[in-house]
Amino acid sequence: MEGEIRMNAEVGIKGASRAVAGMAVLLLVAMAAGCGTATVVKPSGSSASRAAATPRTSVPKPGQTAVVRRGDTLYALARIHNITPGDLAAWNGLSNPNAIYPGQTLRLYPGGATATRPAAGSGSATATRPSAPPPAATPAPANSGIGWRWPADGVLVGRFVAGETTKQGIDIAGSSGQPVRAAGPGVVVYSGAGLVGYGELIIIKHNEQWLSAYGHNRKRLVNEGQNVKAGDQIAEMGRTGTSRDMLHFEIRYNGKPVDPLQYLPQK
Repeated sequence: MEGEIRMNAEVGIKGASRAVAGMAVLLLVAMAAGCGTATVVKPSGSSASRAAATPRTSVPKPGQTAVVRRGDTLYALARIHNITPGDLAAWNGLSNPNAIYPGQTLRLYPGGATATRPAAGSGSATATRPSAPPPAATPAPANSGIGWRWPADGVLVGRFVAGETTKQGIDIAGSSGQPVRAAGPGVVVYSGAGLVGYGELIIIKHNEQWLSAYGHNRKRLVNEGQNVKAGDQIAEMGRTGTSRDMLHFEIRYNGKPVDPLQYLPQK
């Protein structure tokens, strides 16, 4: 009798366990059905898949470039082109990987590099790296071909310093709402507040090599794709992203910052 009781108890426990497991499965199915977009994601322990997502070594592409589009990040472009983010930033003289602009051209190879292939039978595909990163700012040609003009009236309170992330242009102090004007003719390629540290920002593309940027505005008056002439008002001065009313102004040659005071007319 005692043995029969023990056996019945074990059967009951096993039955209850199966019932609980069955209820868990039904609950998961119900949750998935209640969320029409739910998917089951299986964790992958494959080191190969992780390596594919984030390259450990770069594969230079001599002569090739990538044009930054709205929404692109340096990390995403690096992953797409099988280049490490550090190399992509170094090859293009970017001290701040977040400061890339729509319309900017990024080089997918180090300066002076040529394509390299591993020796036959070596089994190594390690890409060559530049011995030293290029300078953060490359001197621009003496003549840009653009009749630059000052983008705002006011006192110069910040100057360009090569290689310093927060000093890639000049700062012009003024009063809230005063006009901010296009420093040269071109097309607006960015008008928004999506770049950290620039507040309400406008970027004008003057040609395939030259861009100008206008940050910390109170109000933007132009839209992307709009053509502007030198002197057209494009914004109102403000303090978005800064502690005082001022305009942060940059000039970039092939995506790299240059000293605006070398191109603006003497005051």
